[in-house]
Order: sequence, then structure tokens, then C-alpha cells
Amino acid sequence: MSKKEEFSKETIDHVSKLALLDLTEEEKEKFSKQLNNIISYFQKLNDLDTTDVEPTTHPIDGLKNVFREDVPWKSLSNEEVLKNAQHKKDGYFKAPRILKD
Repeated sequence: MSKKEEFSKETIDHVSKLALLDLTEEEKEKFSKQLNNIISYFQKLNDLDTTDVEPTTHPIDGLKNVFREDVPWKSLSNEEVLKNAQHKKDGYFKAPRILKD
């Protein structure tokens, strides 16, 4: 593997800054090693001779879309849905505000 393909700590530092991640030096070293191991494994896969392997679109030939029939049924009433809700208001679940004004 060439130096250009390796994940150095500097590359990890650059990517972590782009992703707004605050990584320690130990984490940068750890991720650098892990990503280099992943890249080297993919390089082994690239080196395999697949000339006699036919491409497949799905591992099970002849499989069609397997969907159940869409059959409507009676759903729960609003009272049934809310009967165990701890916080409710005007027929709806009440949740804490997540957006600031």
C-alpha cells in the first residue's frame, strides 16, 4: 500500500475537523490503525482473481418481491392509544419542546 493510500494521524485529524469531532491523540492513532487494516483487507479482495465468477444481482435466483397483501383493518381508537400515555393534551401525545424559539 502506498503512503498516499494510508490513513495517517494527520488525515484523521483533518477528517475529524471536517466532521466537527474532537478526538484525542490516542483515538486518532487507534482510528488510523483500524482504517489502515480495513484498507489492507480491501486490497486483498482487489487482488483476488474473479475472472471465472459470474456477477450476481441477488443471491437467490428467481426470488420475486415477497410482500404480504395490503389488507386494511380496524385500527385503535384515539382513547385506546392514549390510555397508557403519561402525558397527553387535546387528544395527542404531549412531548417536551425540542426547538428553541
